[in-house]
Amino acid sequence: MSILQERFEQLHALREQAQVGGGKDRIAQQHKRGKMTARERLDILLDEGSFVEIDMFVRHHTTGFGLENNRPLGDGVVTGTGTIDGRTVCVFSQDFTVYGGSLSHAYAQKICKIMDLAIKIGAPVIGLNDSGGARIQEGVMSLGGYADIFLRNTMASGVIPQISVILGPCAGGAVYSPAITDYIFMVRGTSYMFVTGPNVVKTVTHEEVTFDELGGADTHAGKSGVAHFAFDNEVECLMQVRKMMRYIPSNNRDVLHRIPTSDSPTRSCLKLDTIVPDSANKPYDIKDVIREVMDEADFFEVHADYASNLVVGFATLDGRPVGIVANQPASLAGVLDLNASIKGARFVRFCDAFNIPLVVFEDVPGFLPGTDQEWRGIIRHGAKLLYAFCEATVPKVTVITRKAYGGAYDVMNSKHFRGDFVFAWPSAEIAVMGAKGAVEILYRDDIKKSADPASAQLQYEAEYNQRFANPYNAAEYGYIDDVILPRDTRKRLIHALHVLETKVDSNPKKKHGNIPL
Repeated sequence: MSILQERFEQLHALREQAQVGGGKDRIAQQHKRGKMTARERLDILLDEGSFVEIDMFVRHHTTGFGLENNRPLGDGVVTGTGTIDGRTVCVFSQDFTVYGGSLSHAYAQKICKIMDLAIKIGAPVIGLNDSGGARIQEGVMSLGGYADIFLRNTMASGVIPQISVILGPCAGGAVYSPAITDYIFMVRGTSYMFVTGPNVVKTVTHEEVTFDELGGADTHAGKSGVAHFAFDNEVECLMQVRKMMRYIPSNNRDVLHRIPTSDSPTRSCLKLDTIVPDSANKPYDIKDVIREVMDEADFFEVHADYASNLVVGFATLDGRPVGIVANQPASLAGVLDLNASIKGARFVRFCDAFNIPLVVFEDVPGFLPGTDQEWRGIIRHGAKLLYAFCEATVPKVTVITRKAYGGAYDVMNSKHFRGDFVFAWPSAEIAVMGAKGAVEILYRDDIKKSADPASAQLQYEAEYNQRFANPYNAAEYGYIDDVILPRDTRKRLIHALHVLETKVDSNPKKKHGNIPL
């Protein structure tokens, strides 16, 4: 065998060695836990045969604690590029079979390198997380590695989309990299995130809590709002990542990619003519409105299990991706509270950063009252949503379906916030407050003096409704661009977005604003 052939054989052997990570026994243990390996996950996430690995031969350089005798190729993370529906993405996939996926300095540098490449070429970064945390044997070197990643997460924010998929443990300082990224996906039963684990919690606070209760997928998707999605298994989770990427551009300079549709842009939505109940106090499901209007009735909801009184997500109109923000009358009457405000603000800012037009469906009775909301800062948190809509320069179109009361009318992308088109259905009620509350303030003395206070109350409410609880008063001032039949909503939105394709808007030159965090 020639020297060159020997070197070819050596390369082949090293590649095969790198493919098995921590070894076949550890791979078997990973499968036994119901989890896939780092490479198996990439096979599902990416287009078939598209993955090209880099840094396969990286090893750690740590001595002590016996680490110098165990230097697996790749050092616990697989990095490279691939495609999703033909579009380039940069990926890293943490390998729990190597030192429990723990992060070393070399491992961190691999992630930093792929993130640097992603920023240079304008490609999304998708991180598959399955790690026990910092490699304790490396001390500050591993901690520094996390900091290097955090810096890149921050610098990449708003430049390229960043997606975190939690497929195992993610604890301690490791949680802050996903927290900076745009979206977090989790899997029930096998993934969890927390700053301090159950044992530390028990020691410090004497609380008994399981891993799942403290930081499982449902906890973060429903209670904390840390995770945007929770799925039953890894395959479903990774396939949903692929689906979401359809709606998102590759970077903040990229054009939105049209999604082919056979749904007619002039289709009438007849169901919408009867969807709003006659009684203003009866709920209806805003998702029925969204699906009726969007292409193929397809709506990719984000944060579905958190702050359900506000609905956000992606869809397309005549093939154009849009971000949707909608009050949900079927949950807390669609009122805005702390969590809904935070959820909405984060989503609006993502869409604005990546030039995704915003479509708003408004049916909001106001902000949630009460000492709990006030003491926890509803003023500050509500201002986040206000700030996000004011700051956004993407095309913004609002449809008021029913209530638009008080300050919440302003906040939900009103004309005053540079809303490009604001439409209202005939059922819209635009006023400072509902008739009952307004009458009790405006006509309190008259009602008390009346021979029949109950009848007087009803009479004044009817007069108030006739004067204010309609869209025409606002339309007189140009705050509503048009009052439309619900059935025409789809075609009017499509026309509006077509007109706005060449929109140019800007904010005053500044380093950055100071959003009320």
